[in-house]
Amino acid sequence: MELTLKQKAAFGIGAVGKDMVYALSASYVMYFYQDVLGLSATFVGLILMAARVFDALNDPFMGVLVAKTKSRWGRFRPWLLSGTILNAVVLYALFNAPHTEGAGLMAYFAVAYILWGVTYTMMDIPYWSMIPAVTKTPADRENLSVVGRTCAGVGSALIAMFTVALVGVLGGDSERAGFGRVALIVSVLFVAAEILCCAFFKENSQTEMETAGVKEMFAALLRNDQAMVVVASIVLINSALYLTSNFIIYFFKYDFGGAGWKGSYTLFSTVGGAAQILGMMVVYPLLRRKLSNTRIFAVSLISAFCAYVVMLAFLLAGLSGYLPLLLIPGVVVFICNGMLSVLTTLFLSNSVDYGQLKTGRREESVIFSMQTFVVKAASGVAVFLTGIGLDLIGLAGNTDETGPVAVQSAETLLGLRLMMTVLPMIVLAAAFVLFRKKFTLTDQRVEEIGHQLRAGGCGNG
Repeated sequence: MELTLKQKAAFGIGAVGKDMVYALSASYVMYFYQDVLGLSATFVGLILMAARVFDALNDPFMGVLVAKTKSRWGRFRPWLLSGTILNAVVLYALFNAPHTEGAGLMAYFAVAYILWGVTYTMMDIPYWSMIPAVTKTPADRENLSVVGRTCAGVGSALIAMFTVALVGVLGGDSERAGFGRVALIVSVLFVAAEILCCAFFKENSQTEMETAGVKEMFAALLRNDQAMVVVASIVLINSALYLTSNFIIYFFKYDFGGAGWKGSYTLFSTVGGAAQILGMMVVYPLLRRKLSNTRIFAVSLISAFCAYVVMLAFLLAGLSGYLPLLLIPGVVVFICNGMLSVLTTLFLSNSVDYGQLKTGRREESVIFSMQTFVVKAASGVAVFLTGIGLDLIGLAGNTDETGPVAVQSAETLLGLRLMMTVLPMIVLAAAFVLFRKKFTLTDQRVEEIGHQLRAGGCGNG
């Protein structure tokens, strides 16, 4: 099935909307509940990790439900639309907590966040599962993966660019009110985007998807060694990203400091978001003309690692207040992250064909349900480490909104600088080692698999 420009645009618009929602939750839920509402950072992180355990049970069942769905609107779109509406409602509730304290607020946050994870899964699994379901050739999947990930990057970048500034404009002196109003705006845009996606991006009605029970599904996943390698890489790469995004707002508020810290944070995030989009839309296509996807992946990991080293050197040299210098490694990190986002989605799509050749089953919903889980798991691990780290270094937040920003000790600031650079370096290094040792789906191998499947081969990979 040849994809039209209208379908590609609809798919991209859907990615913008859903990643605005995800970025708002992943980047600001810790800050909102810890620094604005006053819950313990460790408690917030613990709840996020507990929610990921629940998602581990929920996501595979969601993959099976999607695979078994048959309706006049297709297999994916009913779940995409219903999950979107429910998730938008829960997102609004998450950032509009009742004015309560202690156990009441803790219980509200726990329930709201678990519900947010469940409803996001309902729409995210069918969204990404549509890629291998509507197009079979590696070139078409690569193109659609780039569209989806590029537009997802736009959605994430919009949240990074404008959230803190909008919170100040819409909430005035009240960050609590500001976040609540931003969540309302994002929820409305999210629903509108997914309605457009469902209206114009139609799956191939001839596509058939074999289904399996949960036990059989896990067995098939374990046999697909390349899907598991990609899944592990996604966990590591996204953990690095979310560690940075969770720590960076604390860095600008308490280390970079100054009355204009929100403006500096917004500028850094805006440049970073633009760099991420540049990596997806410009740098990746340029490098793709000369290099294989596996080579670009390795170069991106190494470059991001080196950029964190440079940033740490600047911070330890006492240059934490010099925004132009910090932007240099920051831009490199964001460009590399943009390319890595495209590549991991592409590799996961390719692993669907690999699994079909090896096992005789085509499990796109099952495999892409793993992407949903691991991305959420990565953000959960990152925010859990952030919460523990903030408490360990003794960061004194929860200041009066109209008063001065709390002054942190030298030891606290050193700990903050180390955590926001060294921890991402560790997980990126682990991703590089895993990729070099275990990943085998080179461009040539992907082409060979495609030829074998078109010739009718399976179960002999």
